[in-house]
Amino acid sequence: MGMASGVLPGADLLRGAIDCHVHACPHINARSVNVFEAVRNAAGAGMRAIGLMDNFANSSGYAALAMRELGELGVDIFGGLIMEPSAGGISADTVRTSLGYGYGAGWARFVSLPTQHTRNIARQEGRSPAYVEACLEIPPRGDLPGDLPEILDLVAANDVVLNTGHVSGPEAVRLVEAAKAAGVDRILAPASHFDVETVTELARLGAMTEHSFFFASHATQVGLTHVDAAANTVAPVGAARMAELIAAAGADNCVLSSDCGVYLLPPPHEGLREFLLLLETCGVARSDLSKMVGENPASLFGVAPAAAS
Repeated sequence: MGMASGVLPGADLLRGAIDCHVHACPHINARSVNVFEAVRNAAGAGMRAIGLMDNFANSSGYAALAMRELGELGVDIFGGLIMEPSAGGISADTVRTSLGYGYGAGWARFVSLPTQHTRNIARQEGRSPAYVEACLEIPPRGDLPGDLPEILDLVAANDVVLNTGHVSGPEAVRLVEAAKAAGVDRILAPASHFDVETVTELARLGAMTEHSFFFASHATQVGLTHVDAAANTVAPVGAARMAELIAAAGADNCVLSSDCGVYLLPPPHEGLREFLLLLETCGVARSDLSKMVGENPASLFGVAPAAAS
């Protein structure tokens, strides 16, 4: 099918799309865009919403500021908390703060387990035994550690998204079981490195699984500094493998995101366009792609219906 002059293939897939995983906030790595640029780019592409993620702080404040300054562009901008040590750690008090942080309507829409300080990631990075011991691990049985039970209650009571962070597959399943038992309805599990059996079980339990462009990109080849001076690479996941995982979980149970912002990658809106086309070449239907960047994240994160054109 021919394209209008100046319109990139796949641009239509961005109209009404939601990218729930954008790294445009300040970081110790250079960012490709700042928060305001990310919003303007999303608006220019006809996108419906973006979710800001920050390893070092609750991003709800950035989202609230962007909504106040650029809300007229029609992009819903939301943030949340990744419970990394630099953002207050796995603390019920820190979660309470994030849930009320904004200009009256800018509070966190997600609370995430750590993305770096998990034993799963620490072991992959070859960290010291003391470092690994200080990181989060979800036990296969028994009580959840620390404040996690109270945090699950807070997430449930405030009806926000629980993001399982970068734990292992078995840990994610155990956490989703505990979260569901605590009354948490909205759950997102980053799952590009999981196996078919795990994503199938997560979908059965009622969690959405997330697949991101970053892991299929060339950025996985470069050692990046995420939380300290140590630069580590992450194992890549081919788009064909992601398509297999999507098929196993079912498109109704998946969310696609860019996870862009690092300077090595295109701006988030462009990374998302490339990712969608990449998955299409692997056999994912356009209707499913639209669902996984539209209906599914809108329902998960409580994004308002798109305005009638």
